[in-house]
Amino acid sequence: MKQLLLVFIGGGFGSVLRFIIAKYLNSSENGIPYGTFAANIIGSLLIGIILGLAAKNNTLTENQTLLLATGFCGGFTTFSTFAYENHVFLKTGDLTSFALYTIASFVIGFLAVFLGMYLVKA
Repeated sequence: MKQLLLVFIGGGFGSVLRFIIAKYLNSSENGIPYGTFAANIIGSLLIGIILGLAAKNNTLTENQTLLLATGFCGGFTTFSTFAYENHVFLKTGDLTSFALYTIASFVIGFLAVFLGMYLVKA
């Protein structure tokens, strides 16, 4: 039960922070979802750092990892919004934004996880 509560609390904080970032960074003028992109990249970097710390000499406990990685990063990042925003790009025929957003999200997201884990190793 304690673990469920930790994930719940972390997810709540992560979701609220993502909402705030999206509110201020997503562009209603050109439809570019900078906020979602930023949250997903920052979340990828954070999960790399958190899981790197968890793996490094058990620096984080299982409960801390659940709170931060599963809870906070899980609530902060969002695949469903990313998928919806890509649906909108396709629906409006904006194939350039669709391709750039999708490729940049995957490539930079993976690089951010690797960077986070590298930073912990160094």
